[in-house]
Amino acid sequence: MLYYALGFLLVAIVAGILGFAGIAGTASWIAQILFVVFLVMFIVGLVVHTRRRRA
Repeated sequence: MLYYALGFLLVAIVAGILGFAGIAGTASWIAQILFVVFLVMFIVGLVVHTRRRRA
């Protein structure tokens, strides 16, 4: 999922450089959402992992 977020970020940067503001805005919004989802899943994974180690 992090790869998709970075891919959309790259698309947003390239589109921004080329002047496609609508595509750049949409791609950056998707990249932000995917990154937040990745962070939430990562934190949940860490919590589950530490709980399994203690038990």
